Amino acid sequence: MVTDVTEALCELELVIKKVKVSTTPDGKVMDLFFITDTRELLHTEKRKEYTKEYLRGTLKDAMIDIDIELVGPAAADISACSPASSFLPAAITEEAVETGTLIRLDEVTITMDNTLSPAHTLVQIVCQDHKGLVYDIMRTFKDYNIQICYGRFYIKERGKCDIDLFITQGDGKKIVDPHKQQSLSSRLRTELLHPVRVGVESRGPDTELLVANPVELSGKGRPLVFYDITLALKRLQTCIFSAEIGRYVIGDREWEVYRILLDEGGEGLSLARKKIEEQVWKMLMGWE
Repeated sequence: MVTDVTEALCELELVIKKVKVSTTPDGKVMDLFFITDTRELLHTEKRKEYTKEYLRGTLKDAMIDIDIELVGPAAADISACSPASSFLPAAITEEAVETGTLIRLDEVTITMDNTLSPAHTLVQIVCQDHKGLVYDIMRTFKDYNIQICYGRFYIKERGKCDIDLFITQGDGKKIVDPHKQQSLSSRLRTELLHPVRVGVESRGPDTELLVANPVELSGKGRPLVFYDITLALKRLQTCIFSAEIGRYVIGDREWEVYRILLDEGGEGLSLARKKIEEQVWKMLMGWE
């Protein structure tokens, strides 16, 4: 149900800052969302009632009750972006190393050329296709205030992509500064190599799955992440005991981090952490 709620809140132009999901002893689920309103109207009764009715119409019988409250000054910082904490594993906080589940460095090449067009910089990208590829490229350009004037995408054998993009800066000029070219190329390469980060950690007797994705400068996170996570875990016949979504500063960027405590009880045996990590990664990449 969390996925349905997040999509509905997006339609309502409400930005999710933090989520807590927990299961009660009687089998019910309580979802707690900390949100901000891009329209800045959620303090009004009209906006509150419209939001409630919209969610009731979307969730129908899946929802038992709903309430919207404004948090006070003491609780306002609960949705604030926090520095990376000690609970985040190296797979999340550091640049992921080459493993069997990640795209290899030699599978992403980026070149820039200012000689083939009188008005545009040509960016040529060769990479592995994955779910959200266009999104990863577009959000990177958006963060850099880059405009795409024309583009061509080719899918080759074994999921290889050749991408040609004719771009300009926000002022309509080519990118001629070598430092700007290098910065943009480096960021694109990072985003295409590691669009999301996945790690699985032991928390005493429990297993915690962590998934992180960078947040756009506009404040929006990657769409459908929680949906893909839950679908992967469903296929592994692994249940979610509790989940929490928060935002943290990792390096020089803001990241959306999903912390999911897994319920590995019942009839099935506990899955190897590596298998969980690989299956979630493949689902997020669209390779499953």
